[in-house]
Amino acid sequence: MSEHLPPWPLRRVFLRDLLLKASIGIYPHEEAAPQRILVNVELGVEDDPALDGLDLLHRVVDYEAVANRIRAIVTQGHVRLVETLTERLAATCLEDPRVTRVRVRVEKLDVFADAAGAGVELQRVRLRPLPPANANEYK
Repeated sequence: MSEHLPPWPLRRVFLRDLLLKASIGIYPHEEAAPQRILVNVELGVEDDPALDGLDLLHRVVDYEAVANRIRAIVTQGHVRLVETLTERLAATCLEDPRVTRVRVRVEKLDVFADAAGAGVELQRVRLRPLPPANANEYK
């Protein structure tokens, strides 16, 4: 086995181009009005190949629930830094014990007239497994 590959099978679950309005930024005009952001999330989820083909909900991460948690965090109130928002989104994704790694990208879309977006992308990996939990908590 390669040292660069995780020792367990991994399923990738993603949410792409979630377009939201956020109160974000350090300038007065950014505090005065929400602006468009684009959120992309990729989750690494532990996967057991012995269960392949079994249509069991407890095996999978509910991406609708992930999207709803992201929406709730974005609408909680003003955040000064894109980095802070990105970190909060990554943390909420890692609350699900099945998620072992996450990549989050947040882009502000209306910052520069001559650029499609500006933002931050980060990756986080769970260093220690969380205690077993009821998978239904994360729906």
